[in-house]
Amino acid sequence: MSMEKARKYLEAKGYGDRIIVPEASTATVELAAAALGAEPGAIAKTLSFLMGGGAILILTEGTARIDNHKFKQVFHTKAKMIPGDQVETLVGHAPGGVCPFGANPEVPVYLDVSLKKHPVVYPAAGDDHSGVRLTVEELESLVGMDRWVDVCKE
Repeated sequence: MSMEKARKYLEAKGYGDRIIVPEASTATVELAAAALGAEPGAIAKTLSFLMGGGAILILTEGTARIDNHKFKQVFHTKAKMIPGDQVETLVGHAPGGVCPFGANPEVPVYLDVSLKKHPVVYPAAGDDHSGVRLTVEELESLVGMDRWVDVCKE
């Protein structure tokens, strides 16, 4: 179901042909990098955080780690990941396939500046056996925003 939501979203925007469905799992950065033939940093991991009773998504480069101090400076609250059993309800995608494509419409999406190191990135496409090959500019356009943040450690 989650993959179908992401596929419909990407097809409506003209990017359906960019979806890659490898046989191997893409559930973690390491698995995704191996399955998609990319370096781990080029995997655009989507992190989900609780924010005021709802959710936000932040896409970072695959090897990045959240800097709690920077997060609090930007969002004025402590970084709190969504518990695994609540992710699908709050975001619209299950863990392992969380992505901004077809997520619940009330969920804001942010892109971390760490992504800008890579000309091409690979976010998930709604499940743990998928990826989408996109330039950073295409990703920015697809998520319909210019909300860049700097919340990762150097």
